[in-house]
Amino acid sequence: MAGYLSCRTAPETPHAPMPDTNLSSFIWSVADLLRGDYKQSEYGRVILPFTVLRRLDCVLEKTKPAVLAEFQKRSQAKLNPEPFLLKKSGQFFYNTSPLDMKRLMGDQDHIKENLFSYIQAFSPAVRDIFESFDFHTQVDRLAKANLLYLITEKFVNVDLHPGTVSNAQMGVVFEELIRKFAEISNETAGEHFTPREVIRLMVNLLFIEDDEALTKPGVVRSIYDPTAGTGGMLSVAGEHLAELNPDARLVMFGQELNPESYAICKADMLIKGQDIANIIPGNTLSEDGLPSRSFDYMLSNPPFGVEWKKIQAAVKKEADELGFSGRFGPGLPRVSDGSLLFLLHLISKMQPAQEGGSRFGIVLNGSPLFTGAAGSGESEIRRYVLENDLVEAIIALPTDMFYNTGISTYVWIVTNRKPKARRGKVQLIDASSFWQKMRKSLGSKRKELGPEHIEKITRLFGDFAEVKEGDTPISRIFANEDFGYRTITVERPQRDDAGEIVVGTKGKQKGKPQPDTSLRDTENVPLSEDVEAYFEREVLPHAPDAWIDHDKTKVGYEIPFNRHFYVFKPPRPLAEIDAELKTVTDKILEMIGGLSK
Repeated sequence: MAGYLSCRTAPETPHAPMPDTNLSSFIWSVADLLRGDYKQSEYGRVILPFTVLRRLDCVLEKTKPAVLAEFQKRSQAKLNPEPFLLKKSGQFFYNTSPLDMKRLMGDQDHIKENLFSYIQAFSPAVRDIFESFDFHTQVDRLAKANLLYLITEKFVNVDLHPGTVSNAQMGVVFEELIRKFAEISNETAGEHFTPREVIRLMVNLLFIEDDEALTKPGVVRSIYDPTAGTGGMLSVAGEHLAELNPDARLVMFGQELNPESYAICKADMLIKGQDIANIIPGNTLSEDGLPSRSFDYMLSNPPFGVEWKKIQAAVKKEADELGFSGRFGPGLPRVSDGSLLFLLHLISKMQPAQEGGSRFGIVLNGSPLFTGAAGSGESEIRRYVLENDLVEAIIALPTDMFYNTGISTYVWIVTNRKPKARRGKVQLIDASSFWQKMRKSLGSKRKELGPEHIEKITRLFGDFAEVKEGDTPISRIFANEDFGYRTITVERPQRDDAGEIVVGTKGKQKGKPQPDTSLRDTENVPLSEDVEAYFEREVLPHAPDAWIDHDKTKVGYEIPFNRHFYVFKPPRPLAEIDAELKTVTDKILEMIGGLSK
């Protein structure tokens, strides 16, 4: 792949590998120069685009002479030079300026003008990246503060050649820098990227049942991330498939709201040989950047518990006007949490089952599992995915796994091409105990999945069986309808002062007992159970005059994950507790006695 070309200058001596953390720390040291002229929250505006620029500069270094010669040759012949330049560069981008970052240092007095000229000489796709960074504004600001030369010099001394820093390492560096800037800016780092070990788990689960992608030479698959961030999910998926099948190719698509994350994602995809026209800026929910497109695989880690009030009008308009022909036909969740909207968005991007279908993984918090009563938007969305047999598995992750939150999180695996054995069923895996402590916490992230944990979860998913560790279940299998219920309205009669039942006098209510709204109640009856039998067993013995108002019956769905894995542990015998208390009391008395002497 073109993105893995080594771009070293003569002599061809290999660069010493530089660990990701050391590299990001070194780049971070640039902040020392910015202190005073920039606020801490503004450091990223300079460091991120300069890091991207230096990476691109290093990638193009080896082929620069050939590109310049070709540019002159084709320009003299009055031909469009672009296809020839792309071929010579060995990348999906090029630069036609005789300058590079090292040569910029030779003219301190004109470094601003020369830097602008250098940026403008990149191919259009790269120029768009720096426009997303608003790089020109920062260059002007640095020049006025007499910092531009010093900052450029700092980055010239950073070795970001692909022979030194791989594409995977570079992706980690970008993410680490964004995390640091998010921390000092009091922003939410987790909105930008996902821990790599979580991505590896999700990718494992996506590919495990696709034998063709894993074995067939020359197979091409598409993957999409509607919350792409810096492109970490897409990158890890590409690397993983390349390891499993070097002859397979993964075409990557994404959309990202944050301009800086979008710019980095686009730069990363560019270097990896992807068509960056497939990376779209903007809000995925209000403006779908890839309408009418469908994909083989999808991955997403949408923001947890973030309200969607700003885009409510656009989303509601699509839901009202297009219904099931659009993305949000099944229902709309409450405005305080838009994560289920991303679930619906991904479902709308699935290929028809007869064309091979799709599989996707999405990270959600606990709320989408159970929030919302029967008839609510959340319940209707769950009803849609379960009644259409789309949910393959839900995996509970340990707490403290993400950089911005310590809450419980769950990976949903959703597909419209279930193997025969899984049809009509959902697998729940409790992996909340599968973790190892990190040597150093990063934000809220204190735990991580080790390789053995990822392998174990993948195996549990692949085996599709109920499994216990001791008396504790860790994998359970349910029928889709096990999560459904009917909410019935139980009415009791209104009585007059004499205690007699009040009956209606007009219309359809004539002669019928009138309900007392103060005595009205509801009951949730599992779908697998007969409503009348439930009513006779659970209600009538306590309220013989009650009846069901069938017109008010609603169907709901919830997935009470923790309840299904709860194991009752009886309390210890009272004598054992008393003995323990006596031991503790005796020790306290002994200590007090010693103090009084």
